[in-house]
Amino acid sequence: MTLKTASALTLAVLATLAGWGTAFAQSETPAEAQAPAQAAAAPTPDYTLAYNIGVVTDYRYRGISQSRLKPALQGGVDFAHKSGFYLGAWASTIKWIKDAGASDGSVELDLYGGYKGEIAKDFTYDVGYLRYQYVNNTLGDVPGFGNANTDELYGALTWGIVTVKYSDSVSNLFGTLNSKNSGYLDVSANVDLGNGWSVVPHVGHQMVKNNGALSYTDYALTLGKDFGKGLSATLAVVGTDASKTLYVTPDGKFTGRTALVLGAKYTF
Repeated sequence: MTLKTASALTLAVLATLAGWGTAFAQSETPAEAQAPAQAAAAPTPDYTLAYNIGVVTDYRYRGISQSRLKPALQGGVDFAHKSGFYLGAWASTIKWIKDAGASDGSVELDLYGGYKGEIAKDFTYDVGYLRYQYVNNTLGDVPGFGNANTDELYGALTWGIVTVKYSDSVSNLFGTLNSKNSGYLDVSANVDLGNGWSVVPHVGHQMVKNNGALSYTDYALTLGKDFGKGLSATLAVVGTDASKTLYVTPDGKFTGRTALVLGAKYTF
């Protein structure tokens, strides 16, 4: 039995700074002429709209491969309002639904929306809704499975570099019968190393309601590099303690095994 299990997303709010110079008239005193020019910040835009496209050597979600341990193409669009409200859509090629015996279901489309705000300095929150839509999926036709489409509510708190997030399924979880109100707890940190480098340690636990054998813990350590002009790359070590008999490809390969995953993304 294969379960689609990981999530989502921080969205970028862009700000631009405009510098302006000061021209001095002949009547200025020497002290006035030597005073530094004052910088003025341009107003924050009411909203931002960003697009991204990327590729990964293996699409891992919550530690489990969604692409049969093979590469996947991905892309999305994000809208963020200065008030804190945001919407987005993201898609990826997948193989796990067909691997479970369904005749169709090769694309995952995530639709999400939420609100971010500040509680205090360096202490923020994020609440929202995420719909995992598996386009034209027929997983419900496979004995022992339901429709793969899944709905989750989530809430996150970030203090400094550390984020704690909890997601709760308000439907069956990725086609697993009788699994409504399954939960995923995610703890991560985003460490800025400077010069565009970052490192993100992560640990998470997927609890599958009424299906204890499918519950597991996952971990990852991701090194990221922002090259500028919208181009970025990641190198991650990802693994789980999931069941090696339940989380497998049709040819018996463990989809939660520890592995290196490379990714590249262009944002515009």
